[in-house]
Amino acid sequence: MSTGSGRSGSGKTKKGKPRPGTGGYGRRALEGKGPTPPAAMRPGHPAQRRAAAAAAAAGSRRPRRADDTAPSRGQRRADDTTASPARAGRGAAPPSGSSARAPRGSGDAPEFVAGRNPVVESLRAAVPAAALYVGTRAQHDERISEAIKLAADRGVAVLEAGPAELDRLTGGALHQGLALRVRPYDYAHPDDLLARAADAGQLPLIVALDGITDPRNLGAVARSAGAFGAHGVVVPSRRGAGVTAGAWKASAGALARVPVARAANLARTLASYQDAGVFVAGLDASGDTPVRDLELATAPLVLVIGSEGRGLSRIVTRSCDLLVRIPIAGRTESLNAGVAAGIALYEVAAIRSRPATS
Repeated sequence: MSTGSGRSGSGKTKKGKPRPGTGGYGRRALEGKGPTPPAAMRPGHPAQRRAAAAAAAAGSRRPRRADDTAPSRGQRRADDTTASPARAGRGAAPPSGSSARAPRGSGDAPEFVAGRNPVVESLRAAVPAAALYVGTRAQHDERISEAIKLAADRGVAVLEAGPAELDRLTGGALHQGLALRVRPYDYAHPDDLLARAADAGQLPLIVALDGITDPRNLGAVARSAGAFGAHGVVVPSRRGAGVTAGAWKASAGALARVPVARAANLARTLASYQDAGVFVAGLDASGDTPVRDLELATAPLVLVIGSEGRGLSRIVTRSCDLLVRIPIAGRTESLNAGVAAGIALYEVAAIRSRPATS
């Protein structure tokens, strides 16, 4: 159908050629959409995420999407321990690695545990968490109900998130409508472990891990360290396991009592300990001294544990004052790093508990 100007409404002339534009002066003149809203009010913009994260961290009311016109009736604080996910934090966005800087000495960006069983197990193990995300379309079962109750009992914010948001938070993992944001671990400085021993009036006993990449081994070592009186664990900042949800679960809560320090260079940290009068003993299958006969156990000591396959690295081996071994039956047998650390720490604790001989 043609218009009053004789031009076709299809955008072409009667001869089928493209119709020239009007330059904005025709009946369909260009219309603006108004001023661009501030970045903090644009949904999905990094500035909006930063503002939402700052509001949640300050303990204010839960952050709203930019298109929310007013807070809903009965709206709760972000840290409210409610048992209903529908009442908490709809549209709240967690801080991303670029939008929320971690404090000095903290660990990596927040970790997300995905899946109903892993989330429930993490909450049962009292893994420090910042928020529990429940899917808006998730079919509730006893695991989701238990997760919400555990989170509420521990003061963890229960937030509602759509499927797309859960996919983004978990990196596309199978979340089953449930995800838990774990707080970044606040690592200690290696010197803090010596200060901890001095404050307690005890001989320093520190465990250092070399080449341990499984967080569950780190958690098991921390559990043994807490059981046998060690003052902390040192891990390398690169190519080594860090404190994750898996480490927390394996430690059975010991990581809340045993500090973990990160060393930029493990060999240099060991040398620094030696300069402070602390002996360094490496646990190695080729060691000449059985750990039960370790005379240096009665002195300030750092016990270095290597990986099960490669053992201690060459540079760390050269940094040790001596190498000790755990006698085992059979040359083909090997011990998991967490198990080896537990045995060695037990022997050191037994030697220190013996009465001094005149």
